[in-house]
Amino acid sequence: MPSARLGLLLIGLLTSCATLGKKDPNAGVVVTIQVLDTKGSPIPTAVVRHPEEADPHRVNSLNGEWYASELYLPDGGEIIFQPGMDLKLEISAPGYMTRNIQYKIEKRKNDVPVTLDTLEVDDSEIIAPTLEFGRDKPREGMPSGASN
Repeated sequence: MPSARLGLLLIGLLTSCATLGKKDPNAGVVVTIQVLDTKGSPIPTAVVRHPEEADPHRVNSLNGEWYASELYLPDGGEIIFQPGMDLKLEISAPGYMTRNIQYKIEKRKNDVPVTLDTLEVDDSEIIAPTLEFGRDKPREGMPSGASN
């Protein structure tokens, strides 16, 4: 009796391992975008967005990566990444120039490094406005000195 149980257990294991190896034909290909600065460091605040999407996707704050095999559109449709498909994405981050990329999806190894240039802002000519409040103005006709 124990050998029959062992045999059934082995058959179950072999069957489950065989189904794990099969890939769903409708599943998309994983595309990984890694957002880096000009020094090669990941940008933790970067976002990735498809032009037809409403909301951007945040990258992983530790390695600057975002990955997906499909995108869901606001109208309920979906874009499944298939080999040979042209993928257009917009990558942006605060303090960096926004970059639009187009990538042709391969069967495997779709790792796309994207470098963002820092945004150069000349703030030397910006003058901060001064706002005066009522108590900031000296009182006229009042003696100065102690209040008691």
